[in-house]
Amino acid sequence: CSAPCFRWARRTGTDRMTSLRPGLPHRLPAFFRSHLESLSGVGLLLGTLFFAASLTPTLVPRTYLTQGVLAGTCLAAGYGLGVLWHWLWAYLELPEPKARAARITNALITVLCLSVLVLFLWRAAEWQNTIRALMKMEPVTSAHPFKVSATALITFAVLLALGRLFKLLARTLSAQVRRVVPRRVANVAGAAIAIVIFWSLANNVFFRAALHVLDASFREYDALIEPERPQPTDPAKTGSPDSLIAWKQLGRAGREYIASGPSAREIRAQTGRDALEPIRVYVGLPGAATAQARARLALEELKRVGAFKRSALVVVTPTGTGWIDPAAMDAVEYLLHGDVASVAIQYSYLSSPLSLLAQPEYGAEAARALFVEIYNHWTALPKDQRPKLYLHGLSLGAMNSARSAELFEMIGDPIQGALWSGPPFESRVWRAITDARNPGSPAWLPELRDGAFVRFMNQDGSPVPADAPWGPMRIVYLQYASDAVTFFDYRDLYRRPAWMDPPYGPDVSPDLRWVPVVTMLQLALDMSVSTHTPIGYGHVYAPQHYVDAWLAVTGAPDWPADALAGLKQHLMERTRAAMDDGDGKEAAYDNRGG
Repeated sequence: CSAPCFRWARRTGTDRMTSLRPGLPHRLPAFFRSHLESLSGVGLLLGTLFFAASLTPTLVPRTYLTQGVLAGTCLAAGYGLGVLWHWLWAYLELPEPKARAARITNALITVLCLSVLVLFLWRAAEWQNTIRALMKMEPVTSAHPFKVSATALITFAVLLALGRLFKLLARTLSAQVRRVVPRRVANVAGAAIAIVIFWSLANNVFFRAALHVLDASFREYDALIEPERPQPTDPAKTGSPDSLIAWKQLGRAGREYIASGPSAREIRAQTGRDALEPIRVYVGLPGAATAQARARLALEELKRVGAFKRSALVVVTPTGTGWIDPAAMDAVEYLLHGDVASVAIQYSYLSSPLSLLAQPEYGAEAARALFVEIYNHWTALPKDQRPKLYLHGLSLGAMNSARSAELFEMIGDPIQGALWSGPPFESRVWRAITDARNPGSPAWLPELRDGAFVRFMNQDGSPVPADAPWGPMRIVYLQYASDAVTFFDYRDLYRRPAWMDPPYGPDVSPDLRWVPVVTMLQLALDMSVSTHTPIGYGHVYAPQHYVDAWLAVTGAPDWPADALAGLKQHLMERTRAAMDDGDGKEAAYDNRGG
């Protein structure tokens, strides 16, 4: 769209591109010249506008590489829609411009496209800096327009080649079918068969083969025994020689979880009060063949270590590979002075996005199995001699944790509450509550009735006053407005999402605008890189925000303001130190992206 203008002509239902300088294409190799001349002018026009719109900000800052891939994908999407639109125009036999009018129009369109591209590329760095400033990141001085454009063109070429391969296959199939059925029926049949073939190849061959390789890779990674995490010797620790679960059966995520928790001495040093050693129980995939067997094993281990004698018990649903956010559990263990036990079982080796695609039911089944085992034993205990029972999950873990407990079965004997952070957009419970929010309440921080049952929190806390009364059960959703894992929606393709209605969230760029198709692609990219933001933004949840959330859920007493501020600072330093030592790499490698 940068140099040529376009001559409108009806040639087999598509328009062709011709150059303002007729000699230029003839100096190119015949192969490239033929492909350039076959490009749709209408498609390139709409694709250029989509390319420009992709440079505007959404939720997460982008590198030149991710921006280039996004821009190329948007260019291809706009091009495809333009081709479809022109085909429909020709199919309906609507009038097209005369040759002279078309040349003038195309020249004006070319100038407009160039102007739009230059303007938007020039402002791209400024737009990215509006996000980076909110996340307290260093500003960028350039959006690398040449690198972005080159990456975009490569991406567009690959997608265009795939599109033309599909078209060739559909035409070939249509020609074969046309021997026995009418032409238009054959065209529909050919396109339908081509779609089935492409989908089958993508899903059953490439996708499943890739999943098989990744599953084997994750399994081997999960089995690694890290030298910096020796087997515990304390009989009360899961994985010790006295434990029902062998150290190697915990898996990598389980060993990290057991070994990384704070000790009673560390808690006592921070709080200045007596503290207990927190209890952590974890059963990895090698621990038992089925989710039900792992859940029963986890229950027996809880009994062995005396977990039901603690004041609180947290049933945790991990993310895809079994990873549990240490910032979340450290916060509640410090707040309750170590008088807390937690339990989790692993349900997959794959990261959350892959687990959601390949094994969408496994996480829910495992979470349900563990909850049923724990809840049935918990309700059999005398009410004055059992711990308070809570649920927790991050990302995919939040969605599966919410699905693990049936509200009607707890009416007579409810649990005390749940903390779900970064719930993914497919969470039915979260979406139902968000859609039922009070009028005037923003979708990125909803309020539901008087807040006695469920409250939403972000970096600034909850809009419901902290002293507002709770009901018998306390549900808290911790979510950031900049978290695309939570706010992505396929319907963003054609309608503006409610969370984009002003006022925007505190970590959302004021320059964010909705564009059909483009915004959905932008948010899809944001979702895939949402774990690469600073702590406290995107899909990386900060320990100080977990402290506020757990305070709301548990109502932990005896924490004056200055002591809470010191605890938040200590936990933030602890998290940064873990990331610097390498423990935090699991978060980015794994699946906070849900």
